[in-house]
Amino acid sequence: MKILYLLLLITGLSGEYLYSQIGGYGTYKFLDLTNSARVAALGGTQIAFTDNDLDLTFYNPSLLSDSMRNQLSVNYVSYISGIGVGYAAFSPDLKGKNSFAAGIHYVNYGSFEGAGETGQLTGTFRAAEYSLNLYYSRKITAQIKGGINLKPIFTSFESYHSIGVAADLGITCFSKDQLWVFAFVVRNLGSQITTYYENGITEPLPLNIQLGLSKRLSNAPARFYATLDHLNVWDIAYEALSGYQPVLQRGTFTSKLMRHLVLGGEIYPGKHLTVRFGYNYRRQKELAVDTRPGLVGFSAGIGVRIAKFNINYGVASYYLATTVHYFSLTTNLSQFIP
Repeated sequence: MKILYLLLLITGLSGEYLYSQIGGYGTYKFLDLTNSARVAALGGTQIAFTDNDLDLTFYNPSLLSDSMRNQLSVNYVSYISGIGVGYAAFSPDLKGKNSFAAGIHYVNYGSFEGAGETGQLTGTFRAAEYSLNLYYSRKITAQIKGGINLKPIFTSFESYHSIGVAADLGITCFSKDQLWVFAFVVRNLGSQITTYYENGITEPLPLNIQLGLSKRLSNAPARFYATLDHLNVWDIAYEALSGYQPVLQRGTFTSKLMRHLVLGGEIYPGKHLTVRFGYNYRRQKELAVDTRPGLVGFSAGIGVRIAKFNINYGVASYYLATTVHYFSLTTNLSQFIP
């Protein structure tokens, strides 16, 4: 319980962010992008798992376990407008009670044609953001685990560069039969070290406090997930233009609560096959066209095991004309060692 008290203390010290909107402020927003096909299919964020899947440590570092040693994961996202999002991680085979892993998360925005104030072309430039992920976890008791993910950050937009550091803290509790899982995660605690220009103002990071649970049915091949997202900001409001006047969009208590809730489920029709689905209410309300909402906010996916590889695919609808496709591949290198 000491770790839980520490997490609550740290979040309490972050009070300067508690009443801020989550959109339109801060820097390094790429840290919140989903990169796992499995998590994308489950609504975009989930933190309460029991599986031996290295990809899940990105969302909750306390999920890292010794069963993931020698596991390698590679992920790619075909994002909006040709933007590429990728993530790769590896957990070395180190003996002992502690578990370690390392990964890299990146966003490649591609090449752009630069121009001056008068329209004169200045040549092409590239834009990209990177974070290194250094994981550590340890069992506290037989049913409680804690973990941390330290994230050095580097971003580059033409001649503008910034360096920062962030950390994710997580704690996960399992029931004895592992049918129930409860998790608490604080993401993106940290600071910008260097700003994008000289004497610039240091911008806050996208702090996110999450509480999640999952339940596997005892008499059916299925598990259901729920995560409360952005608990550090109760009223997730945003400004929308009504003519030329900004209007603060506020809903009912139920609508405010649902904007924090992400739901998902997995069905296991076979030993090597998983079907997934998810729903993200906030995504639907913020991105859907009122007259034609379509499937915005909904997501789905599939996972298969072929030989020594786990292959996952996820698809999510972000707005009427665009769907985003996620691909993940994991394997344990120990299988290839005689």
